[in-house]
Amino acid sequence: MKAPSPIQIVPLRTEALAPAATPQLTYRGGPLLASPQVFLLFWGDAWTQEPQATLMRQMNDFFDFVLTSALMDQLAEYDVPNFTIGHGTHAGSLNVAGTPPPTVADTEIHQFIRDQVAANSTVIQPGPTTLYFVYLPPGVTSDLSGSESCVNFCGYHDADFDVYYAVMPYPGCPGCEGGLAVVDALTSTSSHELCEAVTDPVPGQGWYDDTNGEIGDICAWQTKQLDGYTVQLEWSNSQGACV
Repeated sequence: MKAPSPIQIVPLRTEALAPAATPQLTYRGGPLLASPQVFLLFWGDAWTQEPQATLMRQMNDFFDFVLTSALMDQLAEYDVPNFTIGHGTHAGSLNVAGTPPPTVADTEIHQFIRDQVAANSTVIQPGPTTLYFVYLPPGVTSDLSGSESCVNFCGYHDADFDVYYAVMPYPGCPGCEGGLAVVDALTSTSSHELCEAVTDPVPGQGWYDDTNGEIGDICAWQTKQLDGYTVQLEWSNSQGACV
């Protein structure tokens, strides 16, 4: 299994880096999240305070929209036998009370998700199309194998056995805002991780490019407007471009 390929920060600039070589995603035989059932977990009391409370509502509205949007439709070119990519469902969200530690390791994310599934009947159970997004509050650093959010990356997705998940640190630094408003930075990075989780839920076992990474990595920090939301462009093999 490949290590997660996190969204890299954009230090003090918004232009995207060119791919290292002409991209070509190839299918590696693993699962896809053909019709993702997405559940959002907002960790910490800070999400009940402004401006985070408004941002939490905006992210819920975004997932209501994006999972049945043209962004999902364009992923259909990556259909394979047994996995036909279609619209997904925003299965709910939960604000989890308490205060996260100042630095949250990936293993703590695993435990956090499993604890919420066990303790809250509103949280959907892990399944072959379930995808959890964990949103961290301001001031909390995500640690991924020694790399840190807002220093080395802005978000990532991975799989913990039967649990597919994405981790979204608060974009509280120029490199993770990418010159955008906070809500637009977060919808952009969330769309990046959503499309990567759909097409490569176990990193390196779905659609992957050995040089350039996943579908979103190739087009990082290239954005477009979709019905008023900022989303990231994603690589299209059929068009040979970020679309």
